[in-house]
Amino acid sequence: MLFKRYLSGFLTTSLFVVFTAIVFVPILPLALLKRLIPYVPWQMFCNRLLDWIASAWMDANAKHQSLILPTQVHLEGAEGLQSDEWYMMVANHQSWGDVLVLLRVFNRRIPYLKFFLKKSLIWVPLLGVAWWALDFPFMRRYSQEQLKRNPSLKGKDIEETRKACEKFRYHPVTIINFLEGTRFTSEKHAAQKSIYQNLLMPKAGGLAFTLAAMDGQLHGLLDVTIYYPEGRPSYWDYATGKVGKIHAHVRQLPIPSEMLGNYGDDIIFRERFQLWVNQIWSEKELRLQAMEKTYQV
Repeated sequence: MLFKRYLSGFLTTSLFVVFTAIVFVPILPLALLKRLIPYVPWQMFCNRLLDWIASAWMDANAKHQSLILPTQVHLEGAEGLQSDEWYMMVANHQSWGDVLVLLRVFNRRIPYLKFFLKKSLIWVPLLGVAWWALDFPFMRRYSQEQLKRNPSLKGKDIEETRKACEKFRYHPVTIINFLEGTRFTSEKHAAQKSIYQNLLMPKAGGLAFTLAAMDGQLHGLLDVTIYYPEGRPSYWDYATGKVGKIHAHVRQLPIPSEMLGNYGDDIIFRERFQLWVNQIWSEKELRLQAMEKTYQV
């Protein structure tokens, strides 16, 4: 049994690496051509082709995972999703496997997911360049200490967010934000003194900056809740088939026009935006509790 699990982990990881290397071959030259020819219709064509390649990559990974692993992923609430819309997605973050789950269940249902990534991740072999080619936004967050030492850095992260979002105006996209900012652990939960039982406190600033930068072009908010009935798994747990069931729920919410504003300088808007996010998070907590009761029966 142990040998079978390690074999599953080896095959799952190896195929993931192999498929990534294969799609890297067409993605890099296409991305370079897109940047060398600053003609919007050409760049739109390249974006569609690049996203198609990325979706095919995810199809291949989903296929081998379904063949090798016993994991059953149940998605609830996906009716009415469109592949030609602009979406903002928020989700709880419990495991490194969350990204694999989201890509697996939403691939081809909605535009390909784009994540905000730390700039240092561009150096990840193959994936870093692939993320760059696919216009994943690389961000640099400045700490309070850095801002104190160099006040000129204030607002730089917001400007980088705005520039990153400009790339998404001409081609449908789903931008995802893990509002907790980090994976849930009991230690982090205790340190934060979170008011939620199953969630860390949400960080509203990044979401507010992104919505403002897109200036109303994101037409809907996808609120995704991920639940692991057998406990929060590591990537290796997932790759070796220890995860039997995963339950994901999505609901579509409007993005009110009053949620587009200056989060950094407008105190009244900031408080209103935080109330909106906290309401979404309170409802997510109730959903997680309901999921837990369902699987305990």
